[in-house]
Amino acid sequence: MSTPLDKLFTLSKSKNRAILIGYLPAGFPTQKKAKKIIKAMIDGGVDAIEIGYPYSDPVMDGPVIQAASEQAIENGAGVNEVFDLLKTSVNLGAPSVVMSYWSPIEKYGVEKFAIEIAKNGGSGVITPDLTYEESDDWRSQAQKNSLNRIYVVAPSSSDDRLSKVTKECSGFIYAASLMGVTGARASVSANAKQLVDRIRSVSNKPVAVGLGVSTKQQAQEVAAFADGVIVGSAFIKIVQESGAGRKGLKRIKQLAKSLSEGIESAK
Repeated sequence: MSTPLDKLFTLSKSKNRAILIGYLPAGFPTQKKAKKIIKAMIDGGVDAIEIGYPYSDPVMDGPVIQAASEQAIENGAGVNEVFDLLKTSVNLGAPSVVMSYWSPIEKYGVEKFAIEIAKNGGSGVITPDLTYEESDDWRSQAQKNSLNRIYVVAPSSSDDRLSKVTKECSGFIYAASLMGVTGARASVSANAKQLVDRIRSVSNKPVAVGLGVSTKQQAQEVAAFADGVIVGSAFIKIVQESGAGRKGLKRIKQLAKSLSEGIESAK
């Protein structure tokens, strides 16, 4: 099995470069605008897209993403918007995955969900609150539909657990450095690098880091030790401040370009 995401990581590895992954919840600020935002991200240099399934109780997300999810839910965004935005993103040429908590997937139907992700060209699903011990259903459906299973590991994961979880991952391993806040850069990045080093000691799969990267310098810093840099809140903040009209979209594209340049300079 080789998804568009797998191929992207193989290509970027041959160029000795990390990939830039942009995150946006479906339906934020509206579905129509979300499509324009994704396009601006990709035009600016984002390599892959992570579509968020808006969820009312997001345990892993910071206040910026929570607020965006709430707004999307208020606008009626649900599973159909997730698949629709996924398809849009794939059609724009970016390998794309969905990030969803387990409850909405279970409610929709695990088999049906996997089939729809595959049908819309998705490479896989990030499941932040699904443990590998409870993954039997998901494992079989993901394999059947050639989807990457992306689990999240944190600095608090024990070595034993790290080894078991990373074995279950495909596509990439999501390293969530949540033990710090955006802005406390030195401590956050030390944490992230430490976690990536620990992952590398048990796995040779690509590792992408999500930790509130918002500047060119931070992207460069993370790209020096990770295979992927995930950026969500920084893009969402722009929309919250400038909207998703011409001004907001221009800023989105500029940020993507700047982050991409940071990653490029980390070689």
